[in-house]
Amino acid sequence: MSFAALAGFVVGALAILFYRNQIEAPSRSSAADDGVETGAALPQGVASVLAVLPSSAVVLDAHDRVLRASSAARAFGLVKGDRLMAAELLALARQVRRDGEIRESEIDVAGHKFGQETTNFAVRVAPLGSYGQVLVLAEDQTERRRVEAVRRDFVANVSHELKTPVGALSLLAETIQDAADDPEAVTRFSGRMQHEAARLNYLVQDLITLSRIQGAEAIPTPGQVSIDEAVNDALDHCNTKAAAKDIALVTGGTEGLRIWGDDELLVTALRNLIDNAVAYSPEHTRVVVSVRPAGDSVEISVSDQGIGIPEESLERIFERFFRVDAARSRATGGTGLGLAIVKHVAAAHAGEVSVWSKEGSGSTFTLRLPAFGGTAVAVPPAIPLETAQ
Repeated sequence: MSFAALAGFVVGALAILFYRNQIEAPSRSSAADDGVETGAALPQGVASVLAVLPSSAVVLDAHDRVLRASSAARAFGLVKGDRLMAAELLALARQVRRDGEIRESEIDVAGHKFGQETTNFAVRVAPLGSYGQVLVLAEDQTERRRVEAVRRDFVANVSHELKTPVGALSLLAETIQDAADDPEAVTRFSGRMQHEAARLNYLVQDLITLSRIQGAEAIPTPGQVSIDEAVNDALDHCNTKAAAKDIALVTGGTEGLRIWGDDELLVTALRNLIDNAVAYSPEHTRVVVSVRPAGDSVEISVSDQGIGIPEESLERIFERFFRVDAARSRATGGTGLGLAIVKHVAAAHAGEVSVWSKEGSGSTFTLRLPAFGGTAVAVPPAIPLETAQ
């Protein structure tokens, strides 16, 4: 049920309660019992309705005094004591009291949550009876608006990322057609076409993977996953790129550890971490993949001696399409989705990913995943870990 529909239902239900109480008022003394002037007390039953609402709900009397406020309204800072603190809401309530018309609006109020500058509310204000009482309902829309913004950005970014290789392929095809009598040019441009086609393929594959796991839903068919085998598979995927830059891929730590999950997703996450480490490391360095038990979890770390990540970018690097250096990222062939995939793979396994980095000193990404059986116990590995050159 939408907020508008819910608000309409609540307003109607409270109006019925109010008029029933008004009819039965002579036989009741709830107002006197509450110590409130007759006619200004909250109608019986209204408190029960407001208590079960997920929205912030406030009932004001004819003098703008708060008769009842839900815990959500107080938690968001909309109400303090017996006063409504949001000036825009108070102005709406006074307009409704004057003309009796229901009003809807959206307002932004100063953020009451840590790290949140403003909170956006969809509000509905309605008269409640004939004593000047007003009902205010406010639904927190901040997360919904954030998700909508992320979705818009995602569509825009996907369109941009797809447009680049598709446009390049079109131009290269025309160039080859014009250079049909120049075998050397045809060879050069066809190689470039293969590069752009591969980039397009990587992007589509990453989008498919992200679409599969971004809901943080439970893995449909989990199984026992050998960390040793997953690490070796990921290293195999990255060997060629590492060799081209003379970067040594080194493994270490505890062998024989296992998790409960999806081996293909784990290999994908590790491949993305190792690929990133290789892409942003200078030649003749090394990338280290280490594994260790951590209580009821297994930690897999990928460390490099690369350029590092600026401190102000650390909080955003797991966002889809976020790039610290867009020009360099595209030059390395990255899609901008790798770390977002890693984050969602970790979430799908009920784990987490963290990062340590210092500019000029390299980075370490650590996957922390629940161990198989609830305890990180090593067993003889099926495939021994080796240093990959």
